[in-house]
Amino acid sequence: MSYLATEKQTALSAVTLASKLTEKIFRSLAGASTVSKDDKSPVTIADFGAQALVNAVLARAFPEDPIVGEEDSAVLQESAELKTKVWDLVKGVVEEGMPGLIKDEDEMCAMIDRGSYAGSDKGRMWALDPIDGTKGFLRGGQYAVCLALIEDGKVELGVIGCPNLPVDKTAGIEAEGVERGIIMHGIKGQGSFQRSLHSDSGDAQVSMRSITSTAEATFCESVESGHSAHTTQHAIATALGITAPSVRMDSQSKYASIARGSGDIYLRLPVSATYEEKIWDHASGVVIVEEAGGKVTDMFGKRLDFGVGRTLKGNKGVIAAPVAVHGRVMEVVKGVMGDNIVAK
Repeated sequence: MSYLATEKQTALSAVTLASKLTEKIFRSLAGASTVSKDDKSPVTIADFGAQALVNAVLARAFPEDPIVGEEDSAVLQESAELKTKVWDLVKGVVEEGMPGLIKDEDEMCAMIDRGSYAGSDKGRMWALDPIDGTKGFLRGGQYAVCLALIEDGKVELGVIGCPNLPVDKTAGIEAEGVERGIIMHGIKGQGSFQRSLHSDSGDAQVSMRSITSTAEATFCESVESGHSAHTTQHAIATALGITAPSVRMDSQSKYASIARGSGDIYLRLPVSATYEEKIWDHASGVVIVEEAGGKVTDMFGKRLDFGVGRTLKGNKGVIAAPVAVHGRVMEVVKGVMGDNIVAK
């Protein structure tokens, strides 16, 4: 059996189950049930349900493994109505996909709270973002269910479910009449692969586009300007000679897109001197891009350190690009940013 074969199958099952739940919730609720996080970004009941499902699958297979998850059940514990609504949806998916996985509302909340691990640079842990790109989810755009296995501070396995991303990498993200929904996965040293979320078409290996000049590249950017600095990124694109329009989407779908050549460069530049990136926002994408022929560092060329807690406190910004042009991108980023840590 190959390295991490059991972990890969478990992670694929968990992300597939959670991705199908998020689709069901969007169809049935269409964003009607939301609460607010402290940072004012919306969180849907899909966040809670997806985290409960993924954590329950992991608990069944690897009961000793800690999990760094984005959510906790505090909001559900305060609202019996919301908790029941989440449970009704989770229960339906469990009965269809993994009967007996979660038996009741209380166990669902307990599963959500398994994601409270503080992180460590020793041993193994999982990092989970049950819905990365909640605003994309609410508008019916791009979002992702992201799960990664981290050992001794290094990402070894990543799985990203992108329910709204076209299966055909040549199709535009707004294309109509195309099959949507992919699962992308990668293991260190074994490459990155894509499969359909809904059809049994098997795995197809993915790779980044082979470009030798940044003038050939396309940026993949966030929709939300609060997540990265569009003005600074425009200046960087100009300096790199990039003329193609940027592909804009939410979530780690950007990592998945550049990993399969639907875009080439992803920058996440700091918009606050004190903001620390969360490990669950990048862990899955990093290993998938690297295994597809890319390089991912912070804006100073340091590898992202996933062993210092729940955030990437030792890094500033993120640069993901094909290996051949990563150095040039980093050079231009430094030139445009100068002595500023915060982009505008």
